[in-house]
Amino acid sequence: MEAVAVIDFETTGLSPARGDRATEIAAVILERGKVVGRYQSLMNAGVPIPPFIESLTGISNRMIQDAPPVAEVMREVAGFVGDYPIVAHNAAFDSKFWDAELAGVQRTRTQDFVCSLLLSRRILPDAPSHKLGRLVEFAGLPVAGRYHRALADAEMAASLLVYLEEELRRRHKARDVTVELLRRIQRTPKSQLAKCLAAWKG
Repeated sequence: MEAVAVIDFETTGLSPARGDRATEIAAVILERGKVVGRYQSLMNAGVPIPPFIESLTGISNRMIQDAPPVAEVMREVAGFVGDYPIVAHNAAFDSKFWDAELAGVQRTRTQDFVCSLLLSRRILPDAPSHKLGRLVEFAGLPVAGRYHRALADAEMAASLLVYLEEELRRRHKARDVTVELLRRIQRTPKSQLAKCLAAWKG
């Protein structure tokens, strides 16, 4: 599979449409199954972190006060990610914050997201849960650090993506696993996965 950027946000809440903002972002470049580059930064968007989010992530308001401004971080990470296809676990969440925070620096993304959550539901239907932590446990993947911190979650999502690619090859005999195939799979109903792969293999 071609190189991709796997990203993860920590935020003050669930939706930028409600005024929630990013507090941390990480991106890792995954190439030939290995992480070859990493970016991580806290960011200050001037929005307080609710106590339950602080408890969940360990990111405090004091930490954010000392962090660089969100515009600076987004310019840096956008440059780091460049034109790589973007992957996130629960991309519906991360893509909203990526788009909203990029808009704040007058940028827009040109690439679609690949969602490892949607992929896992189709490729690992027997997993007890498709939350990142449960999938890491289910697949026996290394725990990269504290859950709900951006770099650890991005690295674990990258490991999961490699595992999903291996499962496509092992279980479904898919030889040519590409980002385009992953995009097709995540749009395909679980019951139609075999048909999707058969059509891909021609």
